[in-house]
Amino acid sequence: MSSAARWSLVALALVAALVVAIWPRGVDDAPNVSGGSSTSAYRPPTFTPSSESLGQLREQAGLAACPTPVAPAPAGAALTGITLDCIADGSSVDLAAAVAGKPTLVNLWAYWCAPCAEELPHLQEFADRAGQSVNVLTVHSDSNQENALTRLIDYSVRLPGVQDGDGKVRIALGAPPVLPVSVLIRPDGTVAKVLPQPFRSADEIAAATAQYLGVVV
Repeated sequence: MSSAARWSLVALALVAALVVAIWPRGVDDAPNVSGGSSTSAYRPPTFTPSSESLGQLREQAGLAACPTPVAPAPAGAALTGITLDCIADGSSVDLAAAVAGKPTLVNLWAYWCAPCAEELPHLQEFADRAGQSVNVLTVHSDSNQENALTRLIDYSVRLPGVQDGDGKVRIALGAPPVLPVSVLIRPDGTVAKVLPQPFRSADEIAAATAQYLGVVV
């Protein structure tokens, strides 16, 4: 082999080594989000909003107050021991006690979930129709409360809700790691049905509460 050919091979080897050295390792180009009617539990980076910005958004959103306990939590209630912040005002909510004694629909959602955006207005319509006969409580399943409030303002949704970036409610209720999920809870705090799909109308929600909770609205 000639000297020129040997130097050409050496140069090619050096170029190949440089490419291997700078090639990125262990980093995905995009988050893995499943298709279908539900969105997988991808979560954007966490940040802590200022209390001032949260206060302004809460005032603008005008959310309904979270339910307050009217009786002790029943023994064996699925949500026993879970206390979360109310999105409306930041107050602490003992969930098991807050929903005790009344049929409850708990809806898990997140600000980045497209099917949730379509479903939430239907939940608002159902809650307006149901009045005091059924609790409707949303659970924002992401740590970014500021974006949650912004989305609720955009959707004109004023439902009471709690902030659950750690997924405590999902685990306690045995819900799958997809969004949205609605969980129907009996007055005694036990789970009647887990529904991991978006509702398409208030009538669909009413049919589910009639079937699994025995409440006709």
